[in-house]
Amino acid sequence: MPLALLKYGLSSKHPEDPHLRWAPELKKSYDVVIIGAGGHGLATAYYLAAKHGITNVAVLDRGWLAGGNTARNTTIVRANYLTPEGVAFYKESVELFRTLSVELDINIMYSERGHFTLAHTDAAMRTARWRAEVNKHLGVDSEVIDAAGVARICPVMNVSDEARYPVLGALYHPPGAIARHDAVAWGYAKEAMRRGVEVHTQTEVTGLLIENGRVKGVETNRGTIHAGKVVQAVAGASSRVAKMAGFKLPIKTIPLQACVSEPVKPILDQIVVSGSLHVYISQSARGEMVMGGATDPYGLYSTRSTLDFKEGLMGHMLELFPFMGELRILRQWAGMADMTPDFSPVMGLTPVENYYIDSGWGTWGFKATPVCGNRMAECVATGRQPDLLKPFAFDRFRTFDLVGEKGAASVGH
Repeated sequence: MPLALLKYGLSSKHPEDPHLRWAPELKKSYDVVIIGAGGHGLATAYYLAAKHGITNVAVLDRGWLAGGNTARNTTIVRANYLTPEGVAFYKESVELFRTLSVELDINIMYSERGHFTLAHTDAAMRTARWRAEVNKHLGVDSEVIDAAGVARICPVMNVSDEARYPVLGALYHPPGAIARHDAVAWGYAKEAMRRGVEVHTQTEVTGLLIENGRVKGVETNRGTIHAGKVVQAVAGASSRVAKMAGFKLPIKTIPLQACVSEPVKPILDQIVVSGSLHVYISQSARGEMVMGGATDPYGLYSTRSTLDFKEGLMGHMLELFPFMGELRILRQWAGMADMTPDFSPVMGLTPVENYYIDSGWGTWGFKATPVCGNRMAECVATGRQPDLLKPFAFDRFRTFDLVGEKGAASVGH
């Protein structure tokens, strides 16, 4: 252990970081109130202040900063989606992630690993080729490789013909990466607060003030707050909060489970996903195997974990990586995924004037954190739907102009 770190840990005097001072009292009004102090809400607050000069902003959360789905995801970053709209959106997010440590002055531990989407059937190989072509046309690095190519890049994976579901090939996405989720959230919080944004935790929104179709403020367990504009970024609670605003979202909330093993020495450098087997895995910087699968088969507002999940996951995981047979599960958890019918988010303007929504993230919210914050801030500041967000507008469900991403997001990752 470095001597300087040891001395810091044993010292009883630590200077307070002025950038993380919490505002003790709520003001009576703000230009913008953001409901939800997760990655998306904090990123929106940061970009409002940094890019648009809007600093009279309050971020409210009924729990703790980044204590919801931001703390319950598995930190995969990628842009190898299926639709042109999705690829362009996540491409911008990857580009923002690459410079985020410098911009936020915090090490988010961004690590490009390479991302495999395994194919076990001829149909899956056709989909991989489709995705690769869409990716290439939009400048995203993806290619289809055969089983021998998978074995060459990831020699610890079992690609033999003796497997129950043999690997025929994969969509390989070299920019696929992982990052430290809590560092991303705290970095955005720190820099937003440094610019004057207030973050209030343990502050539950209990109602919305709406007059003549226009939002005027929010009711909380700490009193009434008037606001010029309100942004909803509450992940699994999206439907409940939208109901307060008077409209219904086409969203079903489903638990999404994950787990990590005990830490071991580095052995798996890549991120491996199988949509057919509904599993994914990567190894963290601490050596843990971070694993997950598909959402639960039923809707539920709960973050409980189950034995069924572990049993189903490990059956496929041990076939792909037999060496994991001796590892023990260290932790297991669940988040609440707000799934839309087309597996794409709902972002931007709503039927209520000056009320903006950031929802429907399902299993892919963390990887969109920077682009979501950047573009939602633009939407709030200008009052217009940015071009990048137009495909994800709320009214697409009325016109049936859907963005079908199920082929690229059919596994919880």
